[in-house]
Amino acid sequence: MREVHQHLSEIVSAIVPEARIEKYRLPNDTGIDLFLMNEDYPTGRLPYEAAMKLMEQPFYWAFCWASGAVLAQYIMANPELVQGKRVVDFGCGSGVVAIAASKAGASEVVACDIDPLAILATRENARINDVDLVISEDFDQIEGHIDIIIVADVLYDRDNLPWLDRFSARADDVLVADSRVKNFDYPPYKQVAQVDACTLPDLDESLEFRDVRIYRA
Repeated sequence: MREVHQHLSEIVSAIVPEARIEKYRLPNDTGIDLFLMNEDYPTGRLPYEAAMKLMEQPFYWAFCWASGAVLAQYIMANPELVQGKRVVDFGCGSGVVAIAASKAGASEVVACDIDPLAILATRENARINDVDLVISEDFDQIEGHIDIIIVADVLYDRDNLPWLDRFSARADDVLVADSRVKNFDYPPYKQVAQVDACTLPDLDESLEFRDVRIYRA
């Protein structure tokens, strides 16, 4: 049977030549492994057709974004946030934060993303980290009580800001990690941490996007 990460490699290389999916160990103390884009992936201009395809279905799941890495590390350094609790990871991408919550002792972790490739990647990353996740493709279909919602790297689009109210209304506790929104002022969210970090593989982002802040409601 063909490995899922090989299938994902074929998908990315069909659009971005010489791109592939490789296994990484996160360069922090989480001990989390992820299948991500190769570090030496091509960065030149893509042909128009390939660029359009990539815009239609960006490979968000093929990177461990700075905010996701920071939130994963924060949760594992503060396991009492999730221990014995039902957790929902909204916009799970690679699944890194969901995996961290599971490793930190959550009773159940629901990894939610609308991108079917992100779901595939999350399943595969959960497998190599030996954790069990519940998978959901629709936040509105998640039933039952939620103790805490964890969210990383979803506020890049300002149209997503109304989700902040939905999160705080749906769960007892919310943790949001973000490096895009400046002058963040959305009560009842309050900043609880600030960390300098970069995306893996490194996108050579500007310093402002390496400034990751965690907010809690």
